[in-house]
Amino acid sequence: MKRLKIMTSREQILSQLRSKQKPFQNTPQEDSYLHMVPVQETDKDSLKKRFITEAEKLASKVYEVQNKKQAGEKLYELIKNESKVSCWDEIQILLEEAIKKKPTQKIEIADPLDPSVQVGISGAEAALAATGSLVICSGNGKPRTTSLLPPVHIAILNTQQILPDLESWMALQKSSDLSKFSKSSNICIISGPSRTADIAMELIMGMHGPKEMHIILIDDV
Repeated sequence: MKRLKIMTSREQILSQLRSKQKPFQNTPQEDSYLHMVPVQETDKDSLKKRFITEAEKLASKVYEVQNKKQAGEKLYELIKNESKVSCWDEIQILLEEAIKKKPTQKIEIADPLDPSVQVGISGAEAALAATGSLVICSGNGKPRTTSLLPPVHIAILNTQQILPDLESWMALQKSSDLSKFSKSSNICIISGPSRTADIAMELIMGMHGPKEMHIILIDDV
């Protein structure tokens, strides 16, 4: 004897939804989209100027240097009072070269999960001129906590990495089959220090992440 299958209310609703024609089936696909924050001038100097302006609006501190040597000197100046820092692998060589000139100074590369570390030093995948933001891709040798856990975040990048906006960066990723997304454990868009104004509309810096953001910008062609 066959049993009748009784559908639950949930199954009835889902069945009705699945039987309906899907919306927007005949809508043509767009070939291009308007950029969220348009950037008119896209030459190198204009992009650099716009990025610095927007980053400083967000309370980031930007330091322009001419080469890696000067970048190392500026980095040492920012961390000279620290005994240990969290640091990406690719930055360690620059850091070691800077410390060599100060034989009495010992700065340890700490475990990226060490909660007592006050400074995290990272590179960046790109800088976005339209919003003064940094694209940070973490992965092997690039701990995500370096840019998120310590109260002070220092990012080192080259002016060649400055792009007009997020849409421009995404277009580059699509042209490379989104390889950055498959190879990175985490991708963050960082716009200045962490902040919130949820309570009484009072702006608090460093509530959910670093309260200081320093950017060393190398103008090395």
